[in-house]
Amino acid sequence: MSLHSTALASADHAHLLTLAHERSLRYGLTLRDAPDYQRLASGALRDALDQHRFLCQHATPVMEHLFSQINNTGSILVLTSASGLVLHSLGDSDFLPKADQVALVPGVDWSEQAQGTNAIGTALQERQAITVQGAEHFMQANHSLACACAPIFGPHGQLMGALDVTSEHHRHHPHTLALVRMSVQMLENQMLAAQFPQAIRLHFHARPEFLGTLMEGIAVFSPDGQLLSLNRSAQFQCSLTDAQPQSVPTQHFSMLFRHPLTELLQAGAQQLMLDSGVLVACRIHLPHSAEAVPRPTAAAAAPNTHNTPTTSQRLSHLQYLDTGDTQLAHTIARLRKVLDKNIPIMLLGETGTGKDLLARAWHQDSARASQPFIAVNCASIPESLIEAELFGYADGAFTGARKKGAVGKIAQAHGGTLFLDEIGDMPLPLQARLLRVLQERCISPLGSEKDIPIDIAVVCATHQDLKARITQGLFREDLYYRLNGLVVRLPALRERTDLPAVIAKVLQAVQPEGATCTLAPEVLQRFLSYPWPGNVRQLHNVLRTACVMACATAEEESIVTCADLPDDFLDDYQETVEHKAPTAMENFDFGQETHKLNDLTLQRMAQALAEHQGNVSAAAKVLGISRNTFYRKKGLLPLPKNANQF
Repeated sequence: MSLHSTALASADHAHLLTLAHERSLRYGLTLRDAPDYQRLASGALRDALDQHRFLCQHATPVMEHLFSQINNTGSILVLTSASGLVLHSLGDSDFLPKADQVALVPGVDWSEQAQGTNAIGTALQERQAITVQGAEHFMQANHSLACACAPIFGPHGQLMGALDVTSEHHRHHPHTLALVRMSVQMLENQMLAAQFPQAIRLHFHARPEFLGTLMEGIAVFSPDGQLLSLNRSAQFQCSLTDAQPQSVPTQHFSMLFRHPLTELLQAGAQQLMLDSGVLVACRIHLPHSAEAVPRPTAAAAAPNTHNTPTTSQRLSHLQYLDTGDTQLAHTIARLRKVLDKNIPIMLLGETGTGKDLLARAWHQDSARASQPFIAVNCASIPESLIEAELFGYADGAFTGARKKGAVGKIAQAHGGTLFLDEIGDMPLPLQARLLRVLQERCISPLGSEKDIPIDIAVVCATHQDLKARITQGLFREDLYYRLNGLVVRLPALRERTDLPAVIAKVLQAVQPEGATCTLAPEVLQRFLSYPWPGNVRQLHNVLRTACVMACATAEEESIVTCADLPDDFLDDYQETVEHKAPTAMENFDFGQETHKLNDLTLQRMAQALAEHQGNVSAAAKVLGISRNTFYRKKGLLPLPKNANQF
């Protein structure tokens, strides 16, 4: 975080506290007042809980997840209503007596009117997240506390409550507020999905890597394309952050995207263009997919030559993954040669090396890019369910089967690509059925005698030694030779020579929206000397957490230091690196590598600016950074030789 950004944040914080203290005085409170900790009667509390049942139902698992992250920190989690009434609390046992003393328990009012300036009441009043520590509280009775709180907004933009983490002042961690914000975002997304179970839900982001994360935009539409609701990220991407909640229903799909909704439903497009001209990756969720999703026709299954962006219009995803390692470059070159050749792909490599990313990139560069990409993790689905999951089932196929049946994953991939991850863990009896599907190119759902033709490209991945499993009788030899048309191996991250470039790419992908994060030299030193047993997946998770910890607000430039890294990573680093004999990394010029990372970031900014014909706003949205940050860096940008190349 820059000194300028820190100063601005401090000034804003001080201003909010000043306003809160002024309100406290107007409420007739004094510094030495005894806080009002009177609880609601049991009957009134039951009525309040019943009134906020929807909020409590969805907040409880989120609170439990957050508590697992801050356990043993002497903290208590508090959920309140929009009026500041405590509905639910969850905390460490060593802090519970203190929590009881200050009445952080259900039934107590923590509004500003009752308690003066405090994180809960002030966050609700100002409708923004805030930390209030020690003497920043209005009443002296609360000076021993440190509280981080964020307001919770419902699917219609209404204020529903607040989520707070409170600890004793001396035990407060500066990154607590970031965790609270993330938890609130998770809660809001869950409530959005639950509020509109019968609606069309569109997930999108300018960066494909953000799909499935808290950073993705979510917009909910009626079947005729009327906008029902959208989350905060979607509001930002669609430039609706200043829109009033009551104005949302006036919006239509065609007003936000340069595509008709029918095109999205029929073609299963994986890229859309916002009305602003920004291209976003997307995935669509349809209710009751077995009934609602029409089966693709032969025409729909054919490559869409009219609506699919050309290579010049979109970044080649295989090219994006090629960051300079010779082993990976060779693998990508081989994959390019079999694009659209109807040759099955088998990806080998350790867990976390990015086999799923490579499979999706191959799909995106193929003629099937506008058709579905369906991923199935054969190791994560219970053996009793995997057959129904893959092949689908007819009405009444088994007890508990959904009315009208369900479309299996293979059928959902019709016209597109089926990605079978961890194929080596597929149960042996199902291997015979899969072999028949691949041979005959048709499926028969459970409980049905009807064969359904399918057109799919197949990509498999595994960390297992399949030949060894064949010898052990755990994998069919005939299926192996059906799947291994082209076998390629992904190198482990410790084996790659392009680690600085990989770090730069991942860092750019995981930093919070609107923020710009850079790595301190000592952090980069640790990253470059660490063996990364979890490979790219571990690097992604470590950097994502570190960036959230380093960024106090969304509009800042922040430096990730060792203090921002997860404790388990630092412990593992000490065990695996510092206790080993010296290596060649001791003489590595980390300062130079830091400059290289920054250069890569500037190159990407220059490319984005060129791709959008000098439109700073559009380029900034694509990269997920603020316009102010872009303008500050604009004078440093190199001129790319080719705007279509990274």
